[in-house]
Amino acid sequence: MSCLRSKRPHPARNVRTRGFTLIELLIAMVVLAILATIAYPTYTEFVQRSKITEATSALNDHRVRMEQFFQDNRRYNNGGACGVPAPAAQNFTFVCAPGGGPQDYTITATGVAARGMNGFGYSLAVSQAAGVVRSTTGVPTGWTAAADCWTVRKSGYCS
Repeated sequence: MSCLRSKRPHPARNVRTRGFTLIELLIAMVVLAILATIAYPTYTEFVQRSKITEATSALNDHRVRMEQFFQDNRRYNNGGACGVPAPAAQNFTFVCAPGGGPQDYTITATGVAARGMNGFGYSLAVSQAAGVVRSTTGVPTGWTAAADCWTVRKSGYCS
């Protein structure tokens, strides 16, 4: 008997392995690292800007509530404090202080460092002499502050 050999090649010899080479994986990691380096600061600034809205909205809301108190009492202060309590928020702490006269007060919003808002500060002052004055009292490094309005963008843009 003769032994007949198959003309087909052995299956294990011609099997081509499929997958990624080490170089391809390294290139993909470098591309992802570059994208993350560009995207992360932009995302962080976007989140900070959304939190700034919380502060400016709360300051405006507090002003409305103080005006309602003034309509009822003809003064902004209630003893040694503002007529209404300062707003409560997650990303900012608020402090309201009566001014020199019964028709004056200032409320300030200070960013909470644990919430990523370290360095941000805004104030709203109401006085009979100067009217309503909005000001930025602080911004973090890299931001441009404008003293006569509320800075809401890194470039110094105000609302």
